[in-house]
Amino acid sequence: MKAVRMHSRGGPEGLVYEDAPDPRIGEGDALVRVRAAGITPTEFTWNSTFTTTDRRDRLPIIPSFEVAGIVEKATSGASGPSPGEEVYGLLNFWRDGAAAEFVAAKAADLAPKPESTDFVQAAAIPLSGLTAWQGLFDYAELSQGDRVLIHGAGGGVGTFAIQLAKWKGAHIIATCSRFNADLAKELGADEVIDYERKRFEEAGDFDVVLDTVGGDILERSWGVIHKGGTLVTIVGDAPEDKAETFGVHGVSMLVQPNQAQLVEISSLVDSGKVRPAISGVFPLFKARQAYEKGLAGHSRGKLVLRIDVR
Repeated sequence: MKAVRMHSRGGPEGLVYEDAPDPRIGEGDALVRVRAAGITPTEFTWNSTFTTTDRRDRLPIIPSFEVAGIVEKATSGASGPSPGEEVYGLLNFWRDGAAAEFVAAKAADLAPKPESTDFVQAAAIPLSGLTAWQGLFDYAELSQGDRVLIHGAGGGVGTFAIQLAKWKGAHIIATCSRFNADLAKELGADEVIDYERKRFEEAGDFDVVLDTVGGDILERSWGVIHKGGTLVTIVGDAPEDKAETFGVHGVSMLVQPNQAQLVEISSLVDSGKVRPAISGVFPLFKARQAYEKGLAGHSRGKLVLRIDVR
């Protein structure tokens, strides 16, 4: 098969479009013919991208952990979609990804693709949609009427977080660049703060903060949360002692594959309540350019690789 691989640790400059062995599927796996793959520009900073769960090196690697495609075959022990079914899902971070013509995936992590989307749109959903869902609902227990502050609202996770929070009936304050302000407003933010021109501390207190930026933004966010509220970060630490000092709950989360949640997200997509935001689509052989564009920052939503059908 054709695939994009990396033979040593590094950045996008190490990506090579080349022939690679077809993936081998194990018990509980499905072989998926990939039609599109969503990328996360920071994948090459994750240890999991280059190692197995027991920390053994697994170079050369195939990146991209969001897949949309068609099930080619499944093992006898697989519980999930059947051969011929159109699916999407978040892949295991410690295995090869979907920047290839085929990928081996845990069948139980795959869900039927939303009927209203094409493969490119579906591939932009799994990581961002599940991160926003788990951060807002599983960890922060966001409720109707809550005030939520979403940092990095123009990115993949941020765009989903706005829409899911709006669906839940929360009041949303979003921070992003001036370039993405119109998108955040269009997706449902009640107020948009250009972080270069205004400090979010001026917007009052919040029940929930979802941080996708880290650094100084994360540090300043502790002080704007109501007592008993929750800060969820996907890019930094949430020390227990700091959370106790401010009287809030702190969570540093890593998204997990979840078939049931993808099914719920699909329903919201098909009903028009949620949609993926895509900032660019690249053919598989231009994966390096896609990752470089993502690392340059200020993307409006997700970047997706399109795999041509043979």
